[in-house]
Amino acid sequence: MSAPIISIRALSKRYRLGATLAHDTLRDHLAQAARALTRRPAAAGAPAEEEIWALRDVSFDIQAGEVVGIIGRNGAGKSTLLKVLSQITEPTAGEIHLRGRLASLLEVGTGFHQELTGRENIYLNGAILGMAKAEIRRKFDEIVAFAEVEKFLDTPVKRYSSGMYVRLAFAVAAHLEPEILIVDEVLAVGDAAFQNKCLGKMEEVARNRGRTVLFVSHNMAAIQTLCGRVARLSGGRLAGLGGVEEQIQAYLAELKAARQSGNLAFALGEALALRKLELPAPAASGEDCPFLLELDAKRPVRLTDLHLILFTALGARVAIVDLRRPDGLPHVARPDAPLRVSGAIQALPLVEGEYRVGLFLNAGDYYRDFPDLATLTVAGRPAKGPNIPYRPVHRGIVELTTTLQIHG
Repeated sequence: MSAPIISIRALSKRYRLGATLAHDTLRDHLAQAARALTRRPAAAGAPAEEEIWALRDVSFDIQAGEVVGIIGRNGAGKSTLLKVLSQITEPTAGEIHLRGRLASLLEVGTGFHQELTGRENIYLNGAILGMAKAEIRRKFDEIVAFAEVEKFLDTPVKRYSSGMYVRLAFAVAAHLEPEILIVDEVLAVGDAAFQNKCLGKMEEVARNRGRTVLFVSHNMAAIQTLCGRVARLSGGRLAGLGGVEEQIQAYLAELKAARQSGNLAFALGEALALRKLELPAPAASGEDCPFLLELDAKRPVRLTDLHLILFTALGARVAIVDLRRPDGLPHVARPDAPLRVSGAIQALPLVEGEYRVGLFLNAGDYYRDFPDLATLTVAGRPAKGPNIPYRPVHRGIVELTTTLQIHG
């Protein structure tokens, strides 16, 4: 067998809490150095800085042409692993060997220069990937057509919407023919049609062109569709590596155990934390479903977008619950005034079963999904008449109400 295209050996990454969590860029290092100059010496007997191991002794190989899913709960180490593989951050210990050119899509607009146009950023990203100008020119029209940004090609990308950003960033990463393509949950920002388009492109890149794809997602249905193997992380360690169904079932069991124990991470970025997310236990299909959300803030945060997101047990998105203010003004969370939003989903149209609940936030400097924050258990509607309802597995996820007129 030929040498694996990716070899990971005893990989570990440590962060120190109290310091900036990720000193991944020159800006981070300069900011940390400035803080060190003004920091008061620790008092005698003060506790040492707490350490957290985002990755601990992770080892596995990936062969050329494989599509490998990376799954795990929030804080399991998935994003840190991808940052180390993408050489955005250095490991604390261990080593990786990459035997091919790598392109990664970890955040919206990764590698884009805000002041440059879409056209200029295509060439810039290609150069970063080591592509010759002739290679980029050959792929240029394909990239633009896939991204659907023809009208805005000569507009600075700082004026792009998040959806346009994602479309162009993914198109560049997928079409410039790297041997290794890494895609994080960033695709969740795009609409459903574009997500399906991206999944199809990744499948084509892997199966028809022999490229290697690492795909991180909370959408287990997408993992099932795309991946041949799955690496499951838990607490920074490799908890499982192998068949897709086996690892998904282990992940869902771990997720359920964590929900029951209340041991889920509720940090929503650096500035926000989830204080409370209350839902009925259970909610009744067809009846109003009340909810209560409370967010704590370390500093004033303006939220231009705030939504609850409902997922199926396998992570397919069902619907969003729009929590934006009716007047269009942003929500503001402050350290002295937690943000509290309450309301109700009217006539809950879901069939009985368990649903995963997350949040989407747009706080200006970051916007992303935070899945798996709570579980919504839905109880079935009481049966009316002589017909017994079919089981949920046969009915999908939405409870439809109909009227019938029968003649003959």
